[in-house]
Amino acid sequence: MDRSGVIFKVIGDVHPNSHWLGYVKYHPDERGDRTLFGKTYRQNTVVSKAFGILADRPECYVYSSAIGCVITGVPREDVVLHYSCRHALTALHKSPDLLDGSPVSKDLLAIIDWITGERATDVIGVTGSFLVGVAGPRSDIDLVCYGPRGYEAAEALFAERSLIRPYEGESLTRLYLRRAKYMAGSSFDMLLRQEARKLQGLTAGAGSHINCEPLRADGDRTFHDVVAQEVGQISVLARITDHCQGLATPALYGIEVQTVIASTIDEAEVFARRITHLRSYLGAYTGAFREGDTVHLSGRLVHTQGHRGTRGFAIELTPWSATESYLANLAR
Repeated sequence: MDRSGVIFKVIGDVHPNSHWLGYVKYHPDERGDRTLFGKTYRQNTVVSKAFGILADRPECYVYSSAIGCVITGVPREDVVLHYSCRHALTALHKSPDLLDGSPVSKDLLAIIDWITGERATDVIGVTGSFLVGVAGPRSDIDLVCYGPRGYEAAEALFAERSLIRPYEGESLTRLYLRRAKYMAGSSFDMLLRQEARKLQGLTAGAGSHINCEPLRADGDRTFHDVVAQEVGQISVLARITDHCQGLATPALYGIEVQTVIASTIDEAEVFARRITHLRSYLGAYTGAFREGDTVHLSGRLVHTQGHRGTRGFAIELTPWSATESYLANLAR
């Protein structure tokens, strides 16, 4: 949270010395439906809208050499409060009266009790509306997990049927409608196939949506010292050749381009032979693909310089675009 009361969601694990990179998640607005610190707040779910929300604050526009474009962020000297997902989980466990007693809150407490019992409080956290104190009876439950051990603990949690049930039967349509508006162009069957690979479901009591986004471990340096330069935009069909680094956000997949569908650059086929990986800052595609999948990708063509595995040409999916929707849909 900055001095103006704007709450940013931090994205990625590489930040310049001047800013924490992220987008506006909650901001004071009379049109909002949430109350925080005695003020009316509005939630923002579209990353690119942060540019407009921050239009009179140019100091929040910053170029990221790691991502290769201008994005939004909060100047470090403006930060007055840092929300820690892991600390929030521990605080709610110790003081359950911080919640409103609604059915979804009771479900969250049961889940936190399980996490605490499994001694996984250092690798799983609570984010979203429950993190900042603006949750209501109809809120989703948003979790994050950190590193391989966190992913394993989250997998075990989402397999615990007394707490979380999977999307199946009629609830699959509910999931499809939830995702299709952000992931246009994918068929019902293919969209649900890639969604089934992610950590999400419905809480056993209230039937509320719950998901967990895997993040990289604290010491992970996969994208440190990586510099990206945008070449253009490109749409392709590609085969996933390696998904091991695709199970955490930012996700990194090895790919082999099979067909160029469209491009803003000339001689796109020449670049296609040299594109070796997909990098996604969109959590929707973390863990969604596996080696051997064919995927329709539409994103930025970038050249990256860094250590082995991140060097060369890549297709990058970033939410910081006010003109394009970058997509990755399972084709077959």
